[in-house]
Amino acid sequence: MSTSGTPRPAGQRPAGGSSDRGAAPRGTQQRPSAQGSRQPGQRPQNARPAGSSGSGQKRPAQRPAAQGLVRPAPKAKVRKARLLVSKVDPWSVLKMAFLLSVALGIVTVVGAVVLWTVMDLTGIFDQVNDLLAQVLGSEGGSFTVQQLISLGQVASFATIIAVVNVVLLTALSMLAAVLYNISATLVGGIGVTLTDD
Repeated sequence: MSTSGTPRPAGQRPAGGSSDRGAAPRGTQQRPSAQGSRQPGQRPQNARPAGSSGSGQKRPAQRPAAQGLVRPAPKAKVRKARLLVSKVDPWSVLKMAFLLSVALGIVTVVGAVVLWTVMDLTGIFDQVNDLLAQVLGSEGGSFTVQQLISLGQVASFATIIAVVNVVLLTALSMLAAVLYNISATLVGGIGVTLTDD
């Protein structure tokens, strides 16, 4: 009997069949590649780079390189403040006036002594004495300017003037501060505008 017409159960190999001998085992069968043979190290043509999604999303645009130049900061506007000097402390004015008047008195004494010394060294007193002798003649005798205006007399006179100036300037500045406070209550004081550099 021929066994060609006999049906085979599914999943059962024919015993001793020669048709399956040349076939490789299932675990070692090679799959046919759709792209053909490729060399080692060569990427397939349809292969996508790693990290790319198939949803068609685009990569974010790269940020431009930082510019080398930095824009200068805009200049700040000049601030102005308008203030009113509405009151002056009389005690502070008294102290400042006293110190300034003392300094002015010292300058007065020193200036008078220096001036007398310069006039004596330059011969101005001698010229004045010669002029007086010609004008007065023999009636003037041996009169000289140095006898009338000596260095000691000049220094003492300048010291007296300096002391009087100290007293007067201190008192007047104190009185001026009081008068300013009284007038500032009526008109508001002196306006001062302050600005930034």
